[in-house]
Amino acid sequence: MQVKKQQTAQTVEAFDLRLIDWFKQFYVPMARVAIFVVYFYFGILKIFDLSPASPLAVALTEKTIGVQYFDAAFMLLAVMECLIGILFLIPRATRVVIPLLLVHMVMVCSPLILVPDMAWDKFLVPSLEGQYIIKNIAIVALAIGIAAQVRPLVHANRSK
Repeated sequence: MQVKKQQTAQTVEAFDLRLIDWFKQFYVPMARVAIFVVYFYFGILKIFDLSPASPLAVALTEKTIGVQYFDAAFMLLAVMECLIGILFLIPRATRVVIPLLLVHMVMVCSPLILVPDMAWDKFLVPSLEGQYIIKNIAIVALAIGIAAQVRPLVHANRSK
């Protein structure tokens, strides 16, 4: 009986280790594709004027740079989102895309503070738009996980 339990434990442990190895192998590629899909898809929706975020973006633009600049700013945001999505598919572009993502996050999360009447239904109860913004925490965490896997820069002229 004891031998059977030990064999079962070894089998479970071996399966667990294989599963963990699989997760380690596929985490970064899957994370890159997930961020690409979200960014590129949301950017394309904006380009074709199909984004449900448009009213929120109009309100934010009105509060910040002026509604007369909305069309240009929204198109720039759309192109930026598509570019961020594409760059996440290119591992060598990680050092470039992470700062772009962080700048983007500042812009798209600012309605939580600058347009609170659209982002919150009441204290600590986000509207649907607010929930849409708050989910960006998961994207930032995913991007940090990707950045943590980047190989350090190696200086060619290192002394030995």
